[in-house]
Parts: sequence; C-alpha cells; structure tokens
Amino acid sequence: MTRSIVWTVVFSTAAVILQSTVLKNIEILKAVPDIALCVLVFSAYVNGTMTGQISGFFAGLFYDFISEATLGLNCFSRTIIGALAGLFKGSLFLDYFLMPVILCSLATIIKALIRLLLKLAMNLSIDVYSLTTSIFWIELGYNALCAPLVFLLLRNFKPILIGRG
Repeated sequence: MTRSIVWTVVFSTAAVILQSTVLKNIEILKAVPDIALCVLVFSAYVNGTMTGQISGFFAGLFYDFISEATLGLNCFSRTIIGALAGLFKGSLFLDYFLMPVILCSLATIIKALIRLLLKLAMNLSIDVYSLTTSIFWIELGYNALCAPLVFLLLRNFKPILIGRG
C-alpha cells in the first residue's frame, strides 16, 4: 500500500507540473485538464478507499504548495475524492473508455461542489466553479477526454501503482 501511495503522489505531482506548464498552452477560458485528478481517481479505484484518501491528501498537499490555492483546499477536496473513488473498487468493471470518463467526470463535479460548499460554509475567498459557466464545462470536457488516455497510460505502471491486497 505504501508503495502505491508514494507512486501515486509522484505521478500526481508530475501531472500538476505538466498541467501548469505544457497544458497551459491549450487552455480555453483559463480551463486546463486536471490530469492529477485522473491519476488520483485511477489509483483510488484500483487500490481502495484507504489508499485513495491518503494519496489524495498528500497529492493535494503538494498541489497546494505548487499552486496559488488556499493551503489545504486541494488537500481537503482530493482526500474526499480519493475516498469516494476508492469506494468503487471491485464493484464496477473498468473498461478502457466509459468507466474512466464517468469516474473522472464525477470527480470533477465533486471537486466543484466541495469548493462551493467550503466557500458558502466558511465564507472563504476561494475561486469556485459555477456550474452554469463555460469554464466548469470546459474543464469537465477536458477531464472526460483525458481520462481514458490517463487510465490507459497508468495501466502500464501496474506493478508500482497497484498495491497488494
């Protein structure tokens, strides 16, 4: 389990760096694909809730340090997303296209809802996604398009990303 958590955090951190440098070139209305979210969802789905939430916590913590976000925002949301994605372990057949699209789309929606709830509950000055604006829908589309590719790529790293048991 520890090895899969460490490698998930490594892949997520690399994805965040990729998002903030290379993928910035394809942004539309400041929306870029959240590849790190797809990495987390893959790892949580194949390893379970405990690995998902621990990986989400540390990957989110590194994301908070790299980004301009409020410290703890990504950490909190990715911990919850990792735990929820881990609940699906063994319950659904992971095909090559449809399931990654569904899981990463749900994770994107949950990420937006968590940010909105935090802003409303704590009156924080954080950027939230409005579910009615095009920025949210563009990111959702990006994540849905990238999810099958990310899942397919990560299958090549099964020995290090998938824990025993």
